[in-house]
Amino acid sequence: MVILLFKWLFFSLASFSGGHSGEPASSLARHPLFVSVTEMNYNAADKDLEISCKIFTDDLEKTLANVYHTKVDLSAPANKQANDKLINDYIKTHLQLKLDGKAVTLSFVGFEKENDALWSYFEVDNATTVPKKIDVVNTILYESYDKQMNLMHVTVAGKRQSNKLNYPDKEISFQF
Repeated sequence: MVILLFKWLFFSLASFSGGHSGEPASSLARHPLFVSVTEMNYNAADKDLEISCKIFTDDLEKTLANVYHTKVDLSAPANKQANDKLINDYIKTHLQLKLDGKAVTLSFVGFEKENDALWSYFEVDNATTVPKKIDVVNTILYESYDKQMNLMHVTVAGKRQSNKLNYPDKEISFQF
């Protein structure tokens, strides 16, 4: 479902988006839309919140290189440990959550590449009660793209809610 929504958004909005000012034409030809997708699912059996973020690999590499002032190649197996740290630090800085008003810490699980995108995985452990409210601050890729759109899908107790943040909006709440 998420992949279908992601593809639909990519193709339907591609003709309407002018891209980021200053981007080379070749970059715009690849994908003129700057979007991330964050999925959150409360797992009642394990009492944790499972989080996955899908981001275009080239956009993330560019952002990580600019933020951390280093060359980044997320495809290189030799760089796995360094890439884990970069992704972990970046996402934890740019995706912050509160469950029922209490700030929680994301635990990095790992990442994997899928075609031209990258999935990163996190958990919030010991979420012992089903959250009634999830507050999100999401600024993923905001420092790189002034047309960034961050889609979010949150599922708690079988109820799914979706919303989006367009730069510069960064905060949203989901009530269950």
